[in-house]
Amino acid sequence: MNLYHFTLSTSRENLFNITSMVNDALCASKVKSGAAIIFCPHTTAGITINENADPDVVTDFLFGMNKAFPDRKEFRHTEGNSHAHLKASCIGASETVIIENGKLLLGTWQGIYFCEFDGPRTRNFYVKIIGD
Repeated sequence: MNLYHFTLSTSRENLFNITSMVNDALCASKVKSGAAIIFCPHTTAGITINENADPDVVTDFLFGMNKAFPDRKEFRHTEGNSHAHLKASCIGASETVIIENGKLLLGTWQGIYFCEFDGPRTRNFYVKIIGD
């Protein structure tokens, strides 16, 4: 079975580059051609693909998300994290990456990120490798 489970301890709000963890799952699977599905089972976190070369991209990404989805006193959700739910819904819970020649088909500057919008928390994500 090519389903892999990973756990992260996250800070309040951040993006975590999980590309190496997805690569570990791919290596363990021995799949040479197919797809990797990366899935986050949380409603205040998500998965995205973005630039992995300049750390300022993460800073700017979080700044932009906070501008687009600020915490507002008008929110009624009793946990006080409605802004995190909005961000997670905008980003999405999963990404799919093509596998070719035993490698993730990512662009030169691309990385796979776990997006924490609520934390600190212990988070999980799954990688499903499909192919032959």
